[in-house]
Amino acid sequence: MAATRLPGTPRLLRALNDRAALELLLSRGPLTRAQLGELTGLSKVTASQLVERLEERGLVRRVGEQAGGRGPNAQLYAVTPGSAYVIGVEVLPDRVIAACADITGAVVGRSEQSTVGGSADPVRAVHAAVVEAATAAGTTLDAVRRVVIGTPGLVDPETNEISFAFDLPHWHRGLLAELRKDLSTPVVFGNDVNLAAVAEQHAGAGKDVDDFVLIWVDRGVGLATVIGGRLHQGATGAAGEIGYLPVAGTEVPHNASGRGVKGAFQTLVAADAAKTLGEEYGFSGAESPDVVRAAVEAGEAGEAYLDELARRLALGVGATCVVLDPPLVVLAGEVSQAGGARLAEKIEAEVASITLVTPKVVISEMATEPVLNGALLSALDAVRDEVFGSTTG
Repeated sequence: MAATRLPGTPRLLRALNDRAALELLLSRGPLTRAQLGELTGLSKVTASQLVERLEERGLVRRVGEQAGGRGPNAQLYAVTPGSAYVIGVEVLPDRVIAACADITGAVVGRSEQSTVGGSADPVRAVHAAVVEAATAAGTTLDAVRRVVIGTPGLVDPETNEISFAFDLPHWHRGLLAELRKDLSTPVVFGNDVNLAAVAEQHAGAGKDVDDFVLIWVDRGVGLATVIGGRLHQGATGAAGEIGYLPVAGTEVPHNASGRGVKGAFQTLVAADAAKTLGEEYGFSGAESPDVVRAAVEAGEAGEAYLDELARRLALGVGATCVVLDPPLVVLAGEVSQAGGARLAEKIEAEVASITLVTPKVVISEMATEPVLNGALLSALDAVRDEVFGSTTG
């Protein structure tokens, strides 16, 4: 009886080998055909055919030579940077920031558009930022395969629509379709705190950690949850909106979905609350992080303020941890960064004191534009799947 042959198996194997080779070129830098063969376990002939196939499709290119022993030098190959581009966008109340990266992840273009005193039209603001970032990268929108926009508020995981954005009154349902039509390229929304967790998982304190939570303390308060290496967004995208967590000692609003309504936990710990609390303890500054830093720099004189801020934050951290029991809590956002390791240590001790769990609490290692970086990483993951997954035609 003849053996049953699975249709398409050789093509599937070629695609898997191609993807493995491209990932190696991204992570290990330029490699020769022989090195690719060794690292993938492929024969010299198969590795050579693979490189030729990828070179014909414009996904890899020759970038130099490696001197060997006898015989001619071996050609070095690398992923072609311009084979695809992505753009990440971070939306803030007063500006829109866009960054363009090539498929290797290198940021090659950037734009920052102020929205203060200008048009409140979100499409116009995003369009200007995206086009300028692509132009700065030396490319056009036609070469941009995906735009990921980081925004505060709820992003419906089913429709990818914004259903609620606390401090962006002109961002609304239907905006996604408008942006896709305007830019003529795939556009995806992502919750800003979730995208910060993507960046943390890729290159920060969450790297190589299967389960962790990231708690964002800035002008708003939010939570991102990573379980089994994957983000948990909830049925409506509301997982992590801990600013609305009811906590003792604060007034609990009963119209939380109304514009401008702050949740109970947010009124206790967000940036404006941290600033007001600091003033009560004799610390001042232009912005909330300045107040927190002043307390840290004051040494012993700032301990009482930091203790109270940690006590407040521990209410939300503790409530989260007794439900999820993560081994790691990452504190992000400007208020958290300003508090640094001392604030993290105080929160860790307080959580252990008021709950039955003892998670490690650390400060985010992604101090610079974590939301924007997360948007770029999210876009790159999707586009690499598309580009690298279709190498066999």
